[in-house]
Amino acid sequence: PFAFPKSIPTWQRERDRERDTMAAEPEKRERKGTVVWADGCFDMTHYGHLNALRQAKSLGDYLIVGVHSDADILQHKGPTVMQEQERYLAVRACKWVDEVVEGAPYVTSLDVINQYGVDFVVHGDDLSVSAETGEDTYAAIKAAGKMRIVPRTTGVSTTDLVGRMLLHTRDHHQERPVMDAQFNSMIEGAQPKRSPYTKCTQFLATSRKIVQFSEGREPKPTDKVVYIDGGFDVFHAGHIAVLKEARKFGDYLIVGVHSDQEINRIHGDMWPVMNLQERVLGLLGCRYVDECVIGAPYSVTNEMIETLHIQVVLHGSQYAAHMDVDGLDPYRVPKQLGLFQIVKSPVPLTTTDVVGRIVANATAFLERNRKKEKREVDKLEESGESNKKIKPNE
Repeated sequence: PFAFPKSIPTWQRERDRERDTMAAEPEKRERKGTVVWADGCFDMTHYGHLNALRQAKSLGDYLIVGVHSDADILQHKGPTVMQEQERYLAVRACKWVDEVVEGAPYVTSLDVINQYGVDFVVHGDDLSVSAETGEDTYAAIKAAGKMRIVPRTTGVSTTDLVGRMLLHTRDHHQERPVMDAQFNSMIEGAQPKRSPYTKCTQFLATSRKIVQFSEGREPKPTDKVVYIDGGFDVFHAGHIAVLKEARKFGDYLIVGVHSDQEINRIHGDMWPVMNLQERVLGLLGCRYVDECVIGAPYSVTNEMIETLHIQVVLHGSQYAAHMDVDGLDPYRVPKQLGLFQIVKSPVPLTTTDVVGRIVANATAFLERNRKKEKREVDKLEESGESNKKIKPNE
């Protein structure tokens, strides 16, 4: 049976002493201008989620994001990969989010949005169906004329990432024909009728998307520039927490993102789960990151330090640094210059842990995806949109 550890890590029990203003009680906040609401599970928060939040924020002035509880998601959708507090942390770190409502109801009601002074609700052009009623979870909002729809980001979904990780592990474990057949059923065209919303797709990198996510702010002459690098694969709470700590070392944080080839070299050919462009987008959507070096050199050089005006070079405490291809320490130059420091990783979560959760509970996740897709197909057929949206197996 599906189960995550019941014990809650210390980092989750100890609420952040500095809780951003977004985490204060509603009556203590001042909401200005047009107030927008978006909600969801935000499981393994990825650039598709971030792009939806970016679009939502662009339609108003103040963005409130409701994040559903583990219990609600389990009832309506199935088990989550990321635990509740991890998902709250991830959404709170998104630079377009002004306020987070923890444990927001799965079915969005007028009472809730009125409580928060919301002008309208934003969601992607995919379906969200209640497991209890089989109805659209935004039906009441749409009937009240308070719904705005934004285009869904193609090329990524939590379903897609789960599929990648199951595929990712197949060569590292004994053959599992039943599991392989279940995974193959997730691929588009593998079943008689496919929902357009629950399937594995392909990400296409564009310069426009990078620009949309970029802050565009350059460091001021007086800013203390901090540099940290890594793979940041399947961007998660562990990454976010260490970046938040890194940001405290200065005024402007640059993140070096290693190439797919470097990650292959260090961790093996099945890594990374997400390609370089996908990983960069996840970082650019984080409020603690000011700039990214795309495909950063594995070793920090004098030229990098001088060109980027770096004053502090950091490495997280979670992993020991691997040597470069020449067998030398990648941080030897900043160490010689007295710029290098270790930053403590407050959240002991790694990408390997995330993949491990999925592999350990693969059957539960695949069943979740199957049920979710069936509800979507049934709802589309009921609404008469099946001819337009449901894709037959050709």
